[in-house]
Amino acid sequence: MPHIELSLSAHDGEGAAATCRQWEAPVGGSADACLLLDAHGVIVASSPSCRAMLGLPDDVDRQRRQLVDGLLRLLGFSAGSSVLPQWEVERIPPLQALKTGALARGLLRVSADGAPRTLDAIATPLHGGTEVVGSLSFFRRC
Repeated sequence: MPHIELSLSAHDGEGAAATCRQWEAPVGGSADACLLLDAHGVIVASSPSCRAMLGLPDDVDRQRRQLVDGLLRLLGFSAGSSVLPQWEVERIPPLQALKTGALARGLLRVSADGAPRTLDAIATPLHGGTEVVGSLSFFRRC
């Protein structure tokens, strides 16, 4: 499997917002299901396939809402498919990468269009200097 690494750095004097802005166009135009969050978990950019997969509205990038602010319905893996408790929501890969500053991977279940979907998610933190300024996540249906 080929491996591609992309690195974009903000110019000196630019902050976290500049680092995230550099990723907006690549994420928004990607054919892959990907999502860009800022350091506070606010959706900055998402690809069309990501919005469809997660059941997010088309204008979610302009809304500037947190991923878990009622936009995403996360489900547990139990037989009843109940709503995921808040303490587990904070452990989904996009948010875990923000919290730990390390690569995060895991399965998650979402309810999109009334149908539960299991997704494989991998998220990497984005760094601006020494601080985590966002996370970039990729999703694949299982």
